[in-house]
Amino acid sequence: MHPASFAWALWCCDRRREDAEEVLQSAYLKAFEGTASFNGDSSLRTWFFSVIRRTAGEQRRRRWLRQQLLDRWFLAPPEASGAPNPETVATASQTSRVLLQALAALSTRQREVLHLVFYQDMTIEEAARILNISLGTARTHFARGKQQLRQILAAPNDRKERRP
Repeated sequence: MHPASFAWALWCCDRRREDAEEVLQSAYLKAFEGTASFNGDSSLRTWFFSVIRRTAGEQRRRRWLRQQLLDRWFLAPPEASGAPNPETVATASQTSRVLLQALAALSTRQREVLHLVFYQDMTIEEAARILNISLGTARTHFARGKQQLRQILAAPNDRKERRP
C-alpha cells in the first residue's frame, strides 16, 4: 500500500516530493501512535488516505502561517530550489504539461475525486469517504470534472481544425 499512499501524498502536496515524504511519515506516525484511529467504517486504505489528506492540509496551514510570519518580520522572499526534482523532470513532456494544465483548470474537489478514481483505482464511494463528502457530491464532482476535462482537452484540437 506504500506506493499508492506515496502517490496520494504527492498529489495532496502539489507534487512536492519532500513535503509528500514528510506528510506520509507523519501519517504513518499518527496511525502507529494511535492519534488517528481506525474504527472499521471503511477499508483500511480509504481510512489511511483520509489521514494523509488531513495531514497534508495541516502541513499546508503550518507552512502558510510560518511564511506569513517570516514575510512580515524578515521581509525576505522565499528561496527557490535550484535543482529540479524527478517529478518536475517527468512532467516536462508536452503531453504531461497539457494534461496538468487541464487538470489545474478544474476545481480542487474535482481534481481530487478524479485523481483518487483514475490514479488510485478507488471507487467514487471510497473517494467520497476520503474527501469527507457525500456520495452524491462526489459523483457530481466526478461527472462534472470529466466533462470539463473533455472540453478543455478538446478545445486545442477544435482550434487547429478551424485554421485554413
